[in-house]
Amino acid sequence: MKFQFIILFMFSFLFLNCSKIKNDSEFIEKATGRYLFNSDEVIEVFFEENELFLKWREADQIHPIKVDENTFFVKEMNEKIQFLMNPEDQNMYMVLLPKNKSESLEYRVKKMINGEIIPSEYLKRNEFDNALSAFLLLKKTDSLDPVINEGYLNKIGYQELREKNYKYAIDIFKINVALYPNSGNVYDSLGDAFRKKGDTTQAIINYKKSLELDSSNLRIKRKLNSLENAGKE
Repeated sequence: MKFQFIILFMFSFLFLNCSKIKNDSEFIEKATGRYLFNSDEVIEVFFEENELFLKWREADQIHPIKVDENTFFVKEMNEKIQFLMNPEDQNMYMVLLPKNKSESLEYRVKKMINGEIIPSEYLKRNEFDNALSAFLLLKKTDSLDPVINEGYLNKIGYQELREKNYKYAIDIFKINVALYPNSGNVYDSLGDAFRKKGDTTQAIINYKKSLELDSSNLRIKRKLNSLENAGKE
């Protein structure tokens, strides 16, 4: 019991002392901004009363622990981070510190320039053409990028469909069609989205296109027959 108390006391002491290390105005100015975590995901860095906070994924106010003058521990990532200028391109980066001392620093999470937009943000702004161009550019740059994976986009589209965000789901599936025009599955998904929205005509068009690419898909045939027969009644 006494040993546990000592450990708790030491941890509290370290935490309190680390929290006293204030962030100066120059650091705050340099670090504040949006960082590209991957090709379609942003980490937002901001400060409140000189305290560092992150906005990432579903968390709007992650509060990293300041370990020393330049290092923070982000519990939600299980990572220690620093904000460093890359000597090669002179840009600011959020650097995830190596867990192994033999590994070198990797400048991967780059600070974005003002006004820079990621592909999914174009979609959320209803700027479909810009979103399409951005996703096609990702595929051209790196065809194996997980962000443009057919299955990943399909999953996102159905999540939106379940939440009845029909336009957003349709736009995602349209992006998937543009990226993978020879896949029967993407047309099937787009047909599902139009059917859920109540647009039978577009649903039938996309189901037929899916069958052209995969004529053996009995499931799509059943959905298509159901819609066509309903229209005859």
